[in-house]
Amino acid sequence: MELKGSAWLVTGGGTGLGRAIALLAARGGADVAVNYSKSKKEAEETAAEIRELGVRSAAIRGDVATEAAAVVDQAAQALGRLDVLVSNAGTTVFVPFSNLDGISESDWDRVMAVNVRAAFLGSRAAAKHMSARGGAICTIASIGGLRPAGSSLVYSVSKAALIHLTRGLAVALAPKIRVNCVAPGLLDTRWTAGHSREFIENENRNSMLGHIPTVEDTAAAAVALCLNESVTGQVLAVDSGATLHH
Repeated sequence: MELKGSAWLVTGGGTGLGRAIALLAARGGADVAVNYSKSKKEAEETAAEIRELGVRSAAIRGDVATEAAAVVDQAAQALGRLDVLVSNAGTTVFVPFSNLDGISESDWDRVMAVNVRAAFLGSRAAAKHMSARGGAICTIASIGGLRPAGSSLVYSVSKAALIHLTRGLAVALAPKIRVNCVAPGLLDTRWTAGHSREFIENENRNSMLGHIPTVEDTAAAAVALCLNESVTGQVLAVDSGATLHH
């Protein structure tokens, strides 16, 4: 797939990793729709920055937990087509794994809805726009989906489900549409504030490279997976080697 002239939707694209992916795609000549739920100011600023690069962009409001299909349809309408969906929007709660009572049923349902159901509903809607020309979908999971780790048990379970959903969608949508996943390690975004300094320092020590991955490197991995015509159903851990630690 050629990046220049392609049309992308990045959910949760106004902040953090989503913003980095959106801007990287735009710098390569892609039109990019930026979805947001609460971060209106950040999303509109990101869309404006994208337009300054000479490509099209629109900030599209919508809670993907309940409006994923509508967000996809609005993005396709705004850009005139849709070639790539990056399911980046996510949520979590910060609860120690041992505190099972600390996760409410509403917490469980919300995290699963945003992190898993939204990716399914968004992908199903996107596939209808991509079916004629083909396209690519990239989900953003976590190394917490590869091993029991992360901000909470429900978060880890949701990302494991997202990884398996990615593989299932790759089978379901082949050969026209490729579906891959990036599983980042701990990233220095606003979510990092939910972790203690001790936790962050431990992640640095446990990585093979001595540092947590950068947002920019993680974004580059996501864009590369979307463009590679010979890769589908794969999960790429961008974690500075943290999952190699025993």
